[in-house]
Amino acid sequence: MSSKLEVADIIRQFGKQYIEKYHPSLEKMKVLFDIMQCRTSVFGGHEEHCDNCQEVRYSYNSCGNRHCPKCLATKQAIWIEKLLEQTLPIKHYHIVFTVPHELNAICLFDRDLYYKVLFSAVWRTLHSFGYTHYGAETGAVCVLHSWGQNLTLHPHLHCLVPAAGYSLKGSWKQIGTYKNYLYPVYQLSDSFKGKFLYSIKRALKQKDMLAGFSDKIEAAYAKRWVVNCEPSMANSEHVIRYLGQYTHRVAISNDRILSINETHVTFIAKDYRDKAQKKPISLTGVEFLHRFCQHILPKRFVKIRRYGIYNHTTKRNLDLQFVPELSKVEKKLNDKKENETTVERIKRLTGFDIGKCPKCKIGRMHIVRELPRIRSPGRPIQQLLRTFLQ
Repeated sequence: MSSKLEVADIIRQFGKQYIEKYHPSLEKMKVLFDIMQCRTSVFGGHEEHCDNCQEVRYSYNSCGNRHCPKCLATKQAIWIEKLLEQTLPIKHYHIVFTVPHELNAICLFDRDLYYKVLFSAVWRTLHSFGYTHYGAETGAVCVLHSWGQNLTLHPHLHCLVPAAGYSLKGSWKQIGTYKNYLYPVYQLSDSFKGKFLYSIKRALKQKDMLAGFSDKIEAAYAKRWVVNCEPSMANSEHVIRYLGQYTHRVAISNDRILSINETHVTFIAKDYRDKAQKKPISLTGVEFLHRFCQHILPKRFVKIRRYGIYNHTTKRNLDLQFVPELSKVEKKLNDKKENETTVERIKRLTGFDIGKCPKCKIGRMHIVRELPRIRSPGRPIQQLLRTFLQ
């Protein structure tokens, strides 16, 4: 087993076959191109020299694509720190809203419509329960995931909900006393089911496509929907770092890939039907890329959303104060954070010092020359990608 296997290797080996069989959209082609060329000379970079041992290192730029397995660790650490500063210092609940697989056909037909309805139905459910059970304006941070461990389509939302709300009387109010759970889970499931199916039917009717999916919707009506509402967690920092594991994930990380041969890709996946045991799964390279591309989000689609008291507009309109005024020492620390360099911030958040010489471990690496990115001669992305896959 090699730890160096990457999704980029799979694209290089099976990308041409995948393109010829499925004719993916320009959007998907762009993502595959970015992942394949991430941290290579195509995107440019810089030459660095160590000031102690004169080691030379060539560092190439990341693609920055949100679907790339290489580009998310630092973004995740920064997101967690930012959310910690903007979150109530109280207990939080982790709630997962899942939609039955019978409706996957609608998602494949129009991902943008489907995900918008999903976000809307989830927040309307949480919002209404906040008022009916506690008489308070609640909040949530919701994160979209579209995959299962085996890369199949499995749309669901991870939600972070605080154990507090803003009452109609204009004061903070504790919520979440229902047997150590936030809301009765069966009521929550039924309400979400009704809101989602009503909204998706209405959206499809506006597109004159309801008749084509009526059998799928009827099958979803017949099933019992399950919302996973976990007990409250210890403190805000614990639950935010827990949710942070979900925010900047992609369908599969490079470290899960076990092997790549002439026809198949083998990777590790948890089997939740067998106590989440890790098991190897083998797919043809073309099928792997087909499943991976099902999870490429629509352009500019926002996958992390804030609602209620965690929405910036609501906070401003209600003039909500989440944290006490900072002391002089805390203000100095904040000023120091604002003035720190990218290298300093990465070191503080991840513990990894990217400026230290990898060879002598003593000197510092300094940029001596910029490496320009390779400019394409204006060819369409389809032709460009095929060229790289030849």
